[in-house]
Formats: sequence, structure tokens, C-alpha cells
Amino acid sequence: MSDAFTTRVLHITTGNAETVHDLTADCTAFLREAAAGRDGLLNVFAPHATTGVAVLETGAGSDDDLLAALHTLLPADDRWQHRHGSPGHGRDHVLPALIPPHATLPVVGGELALGTWQSVCLVDTNVDNVDRQVRLSFLG
Repeated sequence: MSDAFTTRVLHITTGNAETVHDLTADCTAFLREAAAGRDGLLNVFAPHATTGVAVLETGAGSDDDLLAALHTLLPADDRWQHRHGSPGHGRDHVLPALIPPHATLPVVGGELALGTWQSVCLVDTNVDNVDRQVRLSFLG
């Protein structure tokens, strides 16, 4: 494989509660090796039908606010036609339509070009599946 494209799979355990899992440190570590000071693009992709990838502020309540907003938009009740798993699990399958399972981010000089308060996060509302994968791919 060319030095212009490098990929790695992260294995994440999200636990049995809805979560916004910060991937920024993992992305930074990956780019330290893969980008080696070059400009390019980082693609973050979660190959799951019930997760999303979001860029948002974390640690100041925004991650909890996002989960609260998702409860308002996608209540965990019996309205969903997709009915296997935990009660309201059908909402988890709608989540990626609102928070896509991917993000493509600029890399400048080997580093993520994020804003001051931005973090790259895996959003997982599916409490039935705690083992997740996230593919990081650098093109540069």
C-alpha cells in the first residue's frame, strides 16, 4: 500500500450506557505515524448501523446535551417498527441518518485542523452492543 494512504481499525468498548466517546487522542496518535507531518485528509468511519461520528465540544456538558437532544428527537419507546433488542432500539437504527457514521477532516502539517473546542467523537446509543470498531484512514 502506498504511503499516501494508511488505515487502522480501533477497537472501542462503549459500555452498557449511551455514550459520546472522544476519539481525538486516538486520531492524533494515528496521524503522528500515518501523516508524518504531511497535509491530507483523515476519514473516521464506524461500520455499524447504530453509531455516528460527530465533531463537537466535549467535557463542558455538550456531550450530555447531545444525548439529551437525541432522547427528544429519538425517544426510546415502542413507536419504532424495528423492534428487536432493548425497548426502543429502533431509534438506534435511525441515529446514523442524523449523525452520520463518518467524518472527513483536514490534516495540516500532520495534525488535525480542528477548532479550539472541537473533538472527534463516536456517538453510540445502542446499549445492546458494547464492542465497536472505528476505521481511521489518512490520505495525503
